[in-house]
Amino acid sequence: MRDFIQALPKIELHLHIEGTLEPELLFELARRNNVSIPFESEAEVGEAYEFTDLQSFLDIYYQGANVLIHEQDFFDLTWAYLLRCQQDNVVHTEIFFDPQTHTERGIEFDTIINGIHRALAQAEVDLQITSRLIMCFLRHLDEAAAFTTLEQALPHRDKIIAVGLDSSEKGNPPEKFQRVFEGALAEGFLTVAHAGEEGPASYISNSLSLLKVSRIDHGVRCVEDPALVERLIADRVPLTVCPLSNIKLRVFDSMAQHNIVELLRKGLCVTINSDDPAYFGGYMNDNFLAVAAAHSMNPREIAQFTFNAIEASFTSTHEKQRLEAIVNDELSLLLRQAD
Repeated sequence: MRDFIQALPKIELHLHIEGTLEPELLFELARRNNVSIPFESEAEVGEAYEFTDLQSFLDIYYQGANVLIHEQDFFDLTWAYLLRCQQDNVVHTEIFFDPQTHTERGIEFDTIINGIHRALAQAEVDLQITSRLIMCFLRHLDEAAAFTTLEQALPHRDKIIAVGLDSSEKGNPPEKFQRVFEGALAEGFLTVAHAGEEGPASYISNSLSLLKVSRIDHGVRCVEDPALVERLIADRVPLTVCPLSNIKLRVFDSMAQHNIVELLRKGLCVTINSDDPAYFGGYMNDNFLAVAAAHSMNPREIAQFTFNAIEASFTSTHEKQRLEAIVNDELSLLLRQAD
């Protein structure tokens, strides 16, 4: 199974680029930019990555982002992640970035997006990894700040496929940003939103109804509302699930208790993703392996996560057909070898 998962082409749809800041790069950028960080060693960073909930993670996440200052920093961060994609056979990725994490501390919007975009463009040529970029609003900030960020994004609309909603879910319901999302849709952006991770199932329903999202990020608490589950199945609404993240943040106590396989077998369009892998201990292969180890799955079921991700992706119909052909060819080969 390990060899099968390693060889299986993958598509990642839920990845925060700031959440790929590994301790080694954190220290390198801190030295390069003369930024003080509250850690003496990489080992000490690892010890700090023991979280009790989403907020305890976010406190360290935003602290780490302080080392990102120059365009080259954002390029280096993104390029390091893309090299991990190459290792894990990720052939297409759709990346979240949080401009407000940086603009709030005086970094120019152009600096952020130009560094990230330059790495994505280079990866398509050098690594044959295609990508899309999704700009997230921080839901713990107010509506006015989100509108300012949307305005800053407009000159770069050719680089951004969609807008999303992340950060602290509790106490920050989707309706807080309904007008911002209406503005984003009017400007031609697609929309997604984190919902149903720590927040209730109603946050999923309201994200669909009020924010007109094309897919739900996380969404595992949909099972609290059977009618919502039926709606998600009927409408093929994708859920970008992050298994290791959910365990690390105590959404589930163990991978055996995680409901991702149950959701897959019910017919939901669920996908596997890594979320913030530097903090949660696993990139794409690690997440696939953890799910497969905890649940009895056959290769076709595991491959279905990739087919679902292709269906849910924001790439063109032609590109989806190309990706499906790649996966089908590899799956046929792997199944023949297994026989």
